[in-house]
Amino acid sequence: MRTAHSPISDDEAHDVAELRHVVVIVNGGDLTARAVAAIPPAAIIIAADGGLDRALAAGVEPHRLIGDLDSVSPSGRGWAMRRQIVITEFSPDKDATDTELALAAAVERGCDDLLVLAGVGDRLDHTLGTITALGAATLHDVASVRMVWGDSVVRIAHPQRPLTLRPHDGTTFSLLALHGPCSGVSVRGARWTLHDAELRPAASIGLSNEFLAESVEVTVGSGIVTVVQS
Repeated sequence: MRTAHSPISDDEAHDVAELRHVVVIVNGGDLTARAVAAIPPAAIIIAADGGLDRALAAGVEPHRLIGDLDSVSPSGRGWAMRRQIVITEFSPDKDATDTELALAAAVERGCDDLLVLAGVGDRLDHTLGTITALGAATLHDVASVRMVWGDSVVRIAHPQRPLTLRPHDGTTFSLLALHGPCSGVSVRGARWTLHDAELRPAASIGLSNEFLAESVEVTVGSGIVTVVQS
């Protein structure tokens, strides 16, 4: 019997397409048990280059490998070839990161729920690049965009799409304007509420807030807000 996270064929993927869960695993540190537990049972799993090795080490078997393949190990590449999963190789002289290529592949599948898994221990510039990539315009139409990074969860709040946070992901959260100024930002159910506030890059007004209710609602008038819950 195939395990919950073992490869499925394109025909099987088509059969579960209505669920539209796509998981992207990026290169970095080891995946935590929390990250693995977040994977939906019927998800399509895409490994970005060396993310394949991180996935296999955590007992997760991706369905696709994508990137310039300069980080994946020979054993990982061999596993992918033996299992005949889809391998999409790019030249190292490219304008997009392996993570961005994997995210684009997820969008091509028409996903509604995008989950990015990253282990703690990756280079700081790669981690920042991954977090900011979650707010890219190409992901705007994805209903749910999340990232599990170690024991933290990152989400993206868009205008006219309220974001609901729950304390099981952590009772402390921060709002960051990583993509430029944001206006009309409101926070309800938290220790420090906001109402039609303005967030600017490098400002600390949205940092280290706490839950007061069973859920916190974040709304944005304009701009893109990155929410980190830990």
